[in-house]
Amino acid sequence: MARQELGPAGLRVAQAVRKALREVVSDGLPAGRSAPPGPVQRIVVGVSGGADSLALVAGAAWCSRRVEELANLPVSAVVVDHGLQEGSAEVAARAAAQVQALGVEAQVVHVEVADCGDGPEAAARVARYRALLADRDAVVLVGHTLDDQAETVLLGLARGSGTRSLAGMPERQGRLLRPLLGVRRSETEAACREAGLEWWSDPHNADPTYSRSRVRAALATLDQAIGPGLAEALARTAELSCADADLLDTMAAKLLLGASRPDGALATGPLETADRALRDRALLTWLRREGVEDVAATHVRAVAELVTDWHGQAGVDVPGARVGRIADRLQVEGRPK
Repeated sequence: MARQELGPAGLRVAQAVRKALREVVSDGLPAGRSAPPGPVQRIVVGVSGGADSLALVAGAAWCSRRVEELANLPVSAVVVDHGLQEGSAEVAARAAAQVQALGVEAQVVHVEVADCGDGPEAAARVARYRALLADRDAVVLVGHTLDDQAETVLLGLARGSGTRSLAGMPERQGRLLRPLLGVRRSETEAACREAGLEWWSDPHNADPTYSRSRVRAALATLDQAIGPGLAEALARTAELSCADADLLDTMAAKLLLGASRPDGALATGPLETADRALRDRALLTWLRREGVEDVAATHVRAVAELVTDWHGQAGVDVPGARVGRIADRLQVEGRPK
């Protein structure tokens, strides 16, 4: 049975969990567009059986015992079995047993992964979060670490994405909380060793079929080539980019509100005088609001030219629709099916 006291690495994990939970308990959970935030009733930890999630649930259990503000919040774990690998049920059962050794209730949830065209990684992620977020009165903790954040930023760089992508994963996203974004993967493994927890190493993490696995290997190579501290630098980039992206998104939302018309069209006047960063964000949000999916940067640029370089030209095609300009208004002429 795993020991209940924490060593130095386990305490580092627990302190990160305590900080994140205190903030969300103080703020409350989002309850709807006009409803006030609701109180946190429970803490649910998503557990895969890996070192990150096992260290996370151990830290959450410690917080529920030692932190006064969290003492009345029950902690439980949800182990999601995607059924994508042979022996996944046995892996889930072992993970649940590890959690129960900590005195935490664990539930194994079997999900069906339906690939709708975005690939197996995305489909599994959708199914996993649907299961984890089922309890609307609970804050849900997942074990993404600083290393995961660095990999996410590197993926965004490789894809030529914008500021929002470089912002990586937010620490808080509705009821979802990522307390370990400042904790290295090596620390979660050390925390598990201290607690006597045996983690499972997912073979998919080393499978080059998956883009994140390739990025993980590339990050290790780059760290050796450039020097230590690359992961931390990428994580700092995410933190800085997140603050910038949040501000730009707020300003773009105000621009979009001022340009929007009751019939869904956009007035071009406010957009013509706006900075490109705000105009492009507003147009992207508008296209998505009008039901246009899979919008790429090239689509946004083409629509923006109807604002900044319009000389009576025809509209532009976007996925499943067409955007045109009539006088000083943009409108979606063909609705996506």
